[in-house]
Amino acid sequence: MRHCRIPAILLLIATAGTGLAPTWDARAYAQAKKSAPARKSAARKPAPKKATAKPAPSEPQATPATRAVAVQIREQAGGKVKGFYADRGFWPIWATSGRLGPEADAFVDMVETADLDGLRPNSYGPDALRKAVAAARSGDPVAVAQAELALSRALADYVADVRRPRETGMTYLDDEVKPRKLKAENVLRAAVLTKSFASYIRDMGWMSPHYVRLRTLLATPGLSPDDRARLRINLDRARLLPGAWTRHIVVDAASARLYFYQGGKQVGTMRVVVGTPQTQTPMLAGMVRYAILNPYWNVPTDLVQKKIAPKVLAGQSLTAMRFEALSDWSENATRLDPKAIDWHAVAAGQQEVRVRQLPGPANSMGRVKFMFPNDLGIYLHDTNEKALMKKPARHFSNGCVRLEDAPTLGKWLLGKPITTVAKKPEQAAPLPQAVPVYLTYFTATAAPRGVAFLPDVYGRETRG
Repeated sequence: MRHCRIPAILLLIATAGTGLAPTWDARAYAQAKKSAPARKSAARKPAPKKATAKPAPSEPQATPATRAVAVQIREQAGGKVKGFYADRGFWPIWATSGRLGPEADAFVDMVETADLDGLRPNSYGPDALRKAVAAARSGDPVAVAQAELALSRALADYVADVRRPRETGMTYLDDEVKPRKLKAENVLRAAVLTKSFASYIRDMGWMSPHYVRLRTLLATPGLSPDDRARLRINLDRARLLPGAWTRHIVVDAASARLYFYQGGKQVGTMRVVVGTPQTQTPMLAGMVRYAILNPYWNVPTDLVQKKIAPKVLAGQSLTAMRFEALSDWSENATRLDPKAIDWHAVAAGQQEVRVRQLPGPANSMGRVKFMFPNDLGIYLHDTNEKALMKKPARHFSNGCVRLEDAPTLGKWLLGKPITTVAKKPEQAAPLPQAVPVYLTYFTATAAPRGVAFLPDVYGRETRG
């Protein structure tokens, strides 16, 4: 085990005789059904007009044009997208006003460049999509519905393929973060649950912002074969990350930075200290489930040999330095009398002893560590060595991630400021909801002349 060194609006207009649900999704439909008697009563006795909220841009507008398109979607829908449209009363997502929006053209442009994703553009029929979109510009409901369904089928296929993982060396600690094959209905449902469907399509919202950035870099003209190959290595690592609509954390060990995302955007970033070339921060994906307040620091055995033992032999007290020696690495370990330890043997590397630092202002773990259980002893933690955060290259730890601003991350994770009960050590604080964390490695970055690469400090991109 490794140990850190230092650490919808409701649409109430029924479509008579069509069999279509009068709402754009199942929940709205249920609400509409409950309110049906009130509507009939209102028809017999006119009621005062009330202000009606405008639909959000991504919601269908209950116009004759939209209803006509919905009728045609019901007639034409089949295969993998039929269930999705049936659940929402066959209302469109691309033609919410009865006509296609600019996001349709933006999506076709995107699939035409699917080679950037390592995919074949022809797999998604961009020429046929372009013709369908052009035909739909007439406003004919049949043509609009044909384009609507073709776009949705292509979107479902494309998203599933882009998100399909490649081998990158990532270790998955929890089932929640393991890549899964995406179903068409889940891809489409995720798209319409965002604030703006148009923005979601335009910004490639199903992918991590890191992926979108790297994909843009890969389109840079004049890249050498080596640079293009290295960019693809980075792109495949980013492919494993969720989009910004998923609440999650990303630690990039190459740049030594941490990012956290929620609600479709990056909500925070900070500098971090990560592992040395000899004690690298591994590529891991797991779930942050709890925090430990007032943590101990278990000192790595090599530091006990090289740092602690010489100080004890020079006359310093282990207790005065706020360390304690333990019998073993188990949870039931007992304290040892420092005087009973052969410190000469420890200093010579002939004997190992477990030493941990007590909680307090000088503790290398700081006030808190955030746990995503793993056998490597890797976690995110506070630090009392803030000066290291000012260095441009921050690869100094034994693999754990030291945080520049643990209180800010803690408040985001826990939903409240970090507080401790007196000086009690190792206080466990469960998160209200587990949060995915991804430890990864991106060397590619934008530069004035196109693309640049950070030093490959871990040698993960060295080609023989």
